[in-house]
Amino acid sequence: MKKYIPENMVKISRYQNFFPTLSGDIRRDICIRMEELIREEELYCDQGNYEHMSQILTSIAMYEIFQRHGKSEEEAYKIVSEEMWKFLDPSGMQKLAKKSFFMPLMKKVVPFGFKHKSGTGWRYTWHIKEDPKDEFHFECNECIYAKILGKRNLMKLGAMCCHADIINYGNLPFTDFIRTKTLCQGGDYCDFRFVRHSTDAGDGWTRTESI
Repeated sequence: MKKYIPENMVKISRYQNFFPTLSGDIRRDICIRMEELIREEELYCDQGNYEHMSQILTSIAMYEIFQRHGKSEEEAYKIVSEEMWKFLDPSGMQKLAKKSFFMPLMKKVVPFGFKHKSGTGWRYTWHIKEDPKDEFHFECNECIYAKILGKRNLMKLGAMCCHADIINYGNLPFTDFIRTKTLCQGGDYCDFRFVRHSTDAGDGWTRTESI
């Protein structure tokens, strides 16, 4: 099992490029805060959640430590959110979405990936058997982002992470990403739906403005 070591967790987080640019005292304080958070959230610190917890705990620690070092709440959130979103690169997924096998691949890869990279605190409902060939949808009924950030009154960091899905999936070729609610934005579950349009349709369809 991977050990929950702050320095290693930061290196696989979406802040891996940004973190080294910070001053030494801020980096030190972020790691100290992450050590505290690891103890506080021990329930979720298992093998399956390692990547999720690396993202969640790094985000919390940065957001809090920036404020301790003189940033306003608004400034801290702006830095944390923009640096996280800046790291994302949807080009690989967009390239893959041009392939005819994209939807069948999603139906296999996404459940497999979630099964192996989701530990304590997650629950999903899958609809693969009932979905038509050009659709793929599922729900996330329990989410550790909502559980951890909710009790800390930090749901805005959860919504920040939800927005990463919009960046990654919101402009896929021939594919509409539809999401009307998430747990971190007040919903009773997160609904994910991918609808594949014919390549013959080109841009002749309306893309959904998801949340």
